[in-house]
Amino acid sequence: MKILVLGAGIGGLGASIALRQQGFDVDLVEIKPELAVYGVGINQPGNSLRALRALGVLDEIRAVGFEYDHTDFYDADGELIVHVPCTLGGDGVPANTALSRLNLHRILISAAERHDVKIRYGGTMEQFSDNGRAVDVSFTDGRRESYDLVAAFDGIKSATRRAVFGPEHDPVYSGFGVFRVTLPRPPYVDGVRVYQALGVKAGYIPLSATTMYMFVVTPDPPGVTHRREDFVRILRSRMAPFGALPGEVRDALQPMDDIVFSPISDVLLPLPWFSGRIGILGDAAHACAPHLTQGAGMALEDGIVLAETLAGGGSLEERLRAFGERRFPRARLVQDVSHGILQAEMSINADNYDASVQGMRDHQVEQAHAVEAILNAPA
Repeated sequence: MKILVLGAGIGGLGASIALRQQGFDVDLVEIKPELAVYGVGINQPGNSLRALRALGVLDEIRAVGFEYDHTDFYDADGELIVHVPCTLGGDGVPANTALSRLNLHRILISAAERHDVKIRYGGTMEQFSDNGRAVDVSFTDGRRESYDLVAAFDGIKSATRRAVFGPEHDPVYSGFGVFRVTLPRPPYVDGVRVYQALGVKAGYIPLSATTMYMFVVTPDPPGVTHRREDFVRILRSRMAPFGALPGEVRDALQPMDDIVFSPISDVLLPLPWFSGRIGILGDAAHACAPHLTQGAGMALEDGIVLAETLAGGGSLEERLRAFGERRFPRARLVQDVSHGILQAEMSINADNYDASVQGMRDHQVEQAHAVEAILNAPA
């Protein structure tokens, strides 16, 4: 098979490597002219690390990342609510490894190049025609090629999804956004620390011996845009309720800090994810809130499962249907749980605060471990 992968993000790179491991011929195209990723961090939980091990890069990830095995939840003033050990990983795989997005992309690009993936930057698919036997593709640089399959990992705003399945599957905005910034790490931040105030959450994930990244989730009305030069002022305002570590970070924020803001939106494309020989995968098919840090893991699993099912028996239609049946329930679970956490934390107010905190103490460990048991099972 000759396969076109659209998008050289985490999912597209992972899929390209997995497809090459199964012996397929792979072209990978990326619309950006060069590698450009946010300078913030990303966590890879145990199931994602298993996918990265299957791609042959786990040792590289572990060498540059920070491994941890717990999440601690605090109130706005730094009083511990509940300690949640993580049950992901095992068999030589850490529970979690966080690292910079730039390091993750560099590792995956190097692996793709080692597997002879043909990567082209600065262009993408412009037009396509699926004749039932192949997909004829015209690229923005004028090239024309024919492929047995197209796998689109072109992100939450996927032009391919819109072209194939229509605008009714465009992203749905949650009403909330997240600020992120990389900061110096105090030694005591050796796992995730989440601080909950009324209607706003701040959290910290260690990235290395010296760095961590902060995320702040807050309400944001639809259509609101923030100017980069206002990020520090906005963050200081949103973080006003906090003391403890978030308060210290808030007071130390500087205009030169590389702050990133992203709206939180959902996409869940119903099955089938393939229309003929053209498929929608990764965030293009199932983008969700970042509350389980599973976005990259779900995309990486998509690529590995696609490669496995394509290498199996049966007609192409049967193999693609089997792929969707394996992936949809898992992606749906991650989206439902992530969205549920977002809604629960953002609905905390003065009237229900005490009950919400007691609910965390009583149920957080049990609920987390139930989800982790599913995610620790084979994808």
